[in-house]
Amino acid sequence: MHGEPRQCILLLGGSFDPVHRAHVALAQHFIDLLRPDLLRIIPAGNPWQKNGLQASAEDRVAMLERAFADCPIPVAIDRQEILRDRPSYSVETLRAIRAELGPEVSLVFLIGADQLQHLDTWQHWRELFEHAHVCAASRPGFATDAAHIPAAVTEEFARRAASAERIRQTAAGLALLATDLSLDISATAIRTALQGGHHAIPQLPSGVLDYIEQHHLYRH
Repeated sequence: MHGEPRQCILLLGGSFDPVHRAHVALAQHFIDLLRPDLLRIIPAGNPWQKNGLQASAEDRVAMLERAFADCPIPVAIDRQEILRDRPSYSVETLRAIRAELGPEVSLVFLIGADQLQHLDTWQHWRELFEHAHVCAASRPGFATDAAHIPAAVTEEFARRAASAERIRQTAAGLALLATDLSLDISATAIRTALQGGHHAIPQLPSGVLDYIEQHHLYRH
């Protein structure tokens, strides 16, 4: 691949129950920073750290399609975690994607600061770096300083810290922490507002809110 630009793919996983503007902003931030070729979104099937999901997999995929309809780069929705009939671990998903795409592609796994705070509780979390770069963004209330992030995670990020350019040029193993993305949005608070019958929810992309209203989601 000498002389040929390395392909760069952003991976964004989550429950997306429902997808909201902070998810879109996280992706957009790293699209601007890394100029990737593709955004691959991975909705969780049965996330082991969360209680049951309220919206069905099909509804969550439909909401994702609407939320990312105006994305400036191609978007693919990866259903592998939905199709697994058991709890899903990010490390398994990254192993599978790396095996599928080969060793050359730059894979960038995106996480929010809330995930960063308990990254050390994830299954084989250090192995994530063997398959991808890990990029995280902070948000208010989830400070990215040492007091709020486990020491092991802080250490790993510091040791692997790299520029956007280096991340694009290598396949895996680096880390980047963006501290200039400030969106404090809680899916739980959104679901509560929807249950209360609120119709104006600025944290939701308009296409997503329309879909929720049409399909009477989160009403119970």
